[in-house]
Amino acid sequence: MQPAPDRNTFEARLRAIGAARYHDKHPFHQMLHGGGCSMTQVRAWVINRYYYQSRIPMKDAAFLSRCEDPQLRRIWRSRIDDHDGGLSDGGGIRRWLKLAEAVGLDPDYVASTRGVLAGTRFAVDAYVHFVREKPLLEAVASSLTEMFAPAIHTNRIAGLLQHYAFADDQALSYFRQRLNEAPDDVAFGLSFVLDHADTLEKQDAAAAALTFKTDVLWSQLDTLHSAYVAPARLPPGGWDGHEGVTGEIDENSMRGAAE
Repeated sequence: MQPAPDRNTFEARLRAIGAARYHDKHPFHQMLHGGGCSMTQVRAWVINRYYYQSRIPMKDAAFLSRCEDPQLRRIWRSRIDDHDGGLSDGGGIRRWLKLAEAVGLDPDYVASTRGVLAGTRFAVDAYVHFVREKPLLEAVASSLTEMFAPAIHTNRIAGLLQHYAFADDQALSYFRQRLNEAPDDVAFGLSFVLDHADTLEKQDAAAAALTFKTDVLWSQLDTLHSAYVAPARLPPGGWDGHEGVTGEIDENSMRGAAE
């Protein structure tokens, strides 16, 4: 085996993946943060992103089921608590449904995952499968997109507050809370990867895992952009812009549903 580059060099390699490939550079996010999305497009994003949010604790539960180290399980299980919350309150999933309600969607409809695009399902399910099947080092490395998330959450909060009437503290509570939760997750995950990727082969595998996760995030936005922006070609089973809407319907952005 070839000797591994030092920790600083390896960390720089991981951060370079985010600089080049993280989904903050996707045109859909630029539209969303800049106020260029119609309400139908915002709602489509909320519906499809919910599928990802709802599968994160399932992904983490799959990870925990493979951990033989009790200390690793103790540390990692907080991620499930962050998303699922307690029996009656809290948790990122409930906060996401508050966002759904704020944008004029029935939270029960969003939670049903009806209308989620097939491309979203394929990408997210591939991530859950990856974490369930790959070595623990690669599973942890795939979570390191969290290193790049604070900037996108900060920009999203500012952009939504500036451009959309629905945006308020309650609607955006998911993103504000993640700014508090993510640093601990990042610190542990990055340290774990840097400690355990002690050969060049393991560093290559960890970098590939992080690259895979950026592809998962980018693919979700690609399928969303294709269905609701350009060419606005809505695939079978995709949300039609009407079902589950409790607010005013935005007809103009639904060319793809009529074509």
